Amino acid sequence: MAMYQLKVQEPFRALFYAPFYAALARGDYAVEGVEVTLLPGAVPSLAKDSVLDGTADLAWGGPMRLLLAHDADPACPLRLFGAVVMGDPFFLVGRAPNPGFKLRDLAGMTFGTVSEVPTPWWTLQDDIRQAGIDPVAIKRITDQTMPANAAAIAAGTIDVAQLFEPLVSQAEASGTGYVWYAQASRGPTSYTAFYARNDVIAHNRAAMEAMVRGLARTLKWFASASPEEIVACIAGYFPGGDAALMARAIARYKSVQLWTDTPRFPPEALAQLERGMLSAGAIKRTPGFAGLVAEDVTESALG
Repeated sequence: MAMYQLKVQEPFRALFYAPFYAALARGDYAVEGVEVTLLPGAVPSLAKDSVLDGTADLAWGGPMRLLLAHDADPACPLRLFGAVVMGDPFFLVGRAPNPGFKLRDLAGMTFGTVSEVPTPWWTLQDDIRQAGIDPVAIKRITDQTMPANAAAIAAGTIDVAQLFEPLVSQAEASGTGYVWYAQASRGPTSYTAFYARNDVIAHNRAAMEAMVRGLARTLKWFASASPEEIVACIAGYFPGGDAALMARAIARYKSVQLWTDTPRFPPEALAQLERGMLSAGAIKRTPGFAGLVAEDVTESALG
């Protein structure tokens, strides 16, 4: 019998969240004594609200949500712990191979950027600035979905699109798209971790630490598992998914070191995200690592 019960909010269903689904499918939280009730989600921004109002005990999602919340209210009670996606899962995809592509080349192109969530552009625009180009000068298509932009690449109506998996692998498999740039190549960037309210962490401290240990079990397995093994493990969360395509996508994400090997949160990953959001004007201040990450939960859990 489980010692603890926790409600965990999913922000939306995405392949780059694969370790979170694997942890549930493998029973790694249950082994540590936690019975998890997953609350499915479809709107990323609502996951934070679910945690704030007590519908969920914790959620996984983008640290950018917490940076926005702390910028708006320095007394925000939300804290991160349990790092998982510490690389950027987005790619720039064009209609034909372009092995010599540089970010400065975007200055003469029509570029379809992600409209569903803001982080991919916030982080990329900082890369573009570092390359010596003013992001404002780039001709961007900002109001189309990723599938629409992938279709536009196939049709030749835009030059390059910002996509995540499995759209990237779908484009490759159909011969309509090729990867020009992996946003993960900039280095660690914090994209997904657990988060909860301070008071909920304190009240359920043992359960939260057990979640971290369960996550550590998953990440250790994940690091050595083949893409095919991972897809077989999480298939129940992606009914009707193309197993071969998903394995190709997982292999690509592994190749760019998207996922951490342990739940410890790399400070440099948060610093990279903060820099992108500050340079984009998305936030004006940040609480910094110590003010945002409850790393003591992870350290206590793992010893």
